[in-house]
Amino acid sequence: MPTKEQLRAIIQDNLTEIAGGINAALKGKNLARLKVVLNRVGRGGILPHWYARLKQDGTLPNLDGKTIGSIIEMLLVALLETSTFRGMGVPPLGINPARGVDLPDLDLGIKSPSQNYCTSEPFFSAYERLLGSEHDMVVLLTDYQTAKKTPPLRLQIIGWRYLTGTQVADVNLCRIARANRESLVADNEARAKKVFRFLAYINQSDWLGKQLLRLIDVLQDENAVRVAIAEAIPDFERKNLEFARKSKPIIPEQDIEALKGILGITPLRIGVIEAADNWVVQTQKEAGRTPNDNEWQRLLSGPLDGQIGMSFALQWRYNFGRLFSDTAGNRTDEEEPCE
Repeated sequence: MPTKEQLRAIIQDNLTEIAGGINAALKGKNLARLKVVLNRVGRGGILPHWYARLKQDGTLPNLDGKTIGSIIEMLLVALLETSTFRGMGVPPLGINPARGVDLPDLDLGIKSPSQNYCTSEPFFSAYERLLGSEHDMVVLLTDYQTAKKTPPLRLQIIGWRYLTGTQVADVNLCRIARANRESLVADNEARAKKVFRFLAYINQSDWLGKQLLRLIDVLQDENAVRVAIAEAIPDFERKNLEFARKSKPIIPEQDIEALKGILGITPLRIGVIEAADNWVVQTQKEAGRTPNDNEWQRLLSGPLDGQIGMSFALQWRYNFGRLFSDTAGNRTDEEEPCE
């Protein structure tokens, strides 16, 4: 029997065909051959309530996004067992998100965002933003946001991507980490850890945090650091005028002073790193830990090849818009709202 890794490779190589098979099922086609598997993976070991309607007229009840995700998972498993893995001696597959991965028998996550491109995921470690996930992921983009407006619900998958575990990380933060890793570690490992900690915990909805990220992005260019600080001053004033008009809390004066204070430190990169480290300490308190030995070794040697947007609220918020630039546009802001 093929190994989990080999089975995942088969899925990756055949993902277009698999997506087509799910779309056919979502139109009510070929459902009969999936019935036995759907019966097994259905809640309580019974055929899902939506099966009869889907088979009859290719529509689904008006369901919420989470339920839609469960339907996609069940159809995927049924298709894998009856078609993609047929004749390979693969045992029945289980669906168990409670174990931290949707398809534990394959060590594979399944995400089915709609055209807001976002899903929420459990939070384990802030360093996942740079290191990625412990398992690979299939991303199946649906047209749910559009389709639900014109019932009955006729759902389709309109985009698909396969991500390796390390790619389930933030594309922009990984880019900055890669660009600075070699020079930071060669210069001073302790300061390098401070930069990586900042990148792991950054919240770009915080004005000072976002400005410091801009400085880290140009850390090796003192002139660019000076320019970025100079640009931050009118931005600080403009934002506070706007917030005052809207009766929102203004940005504290100490935030702009923290940026100006960098200019008095030589070399400037040390001032930037210490200001970024102070931001973590002040905003995260004890929660803002440094990477442990295992994480640090992976940060030093890993590919840092994140492909998605990844921000933190009560859980991780994954933004898959970058994977589907033809439909999402060229989204670049890691903190773009997912509504």
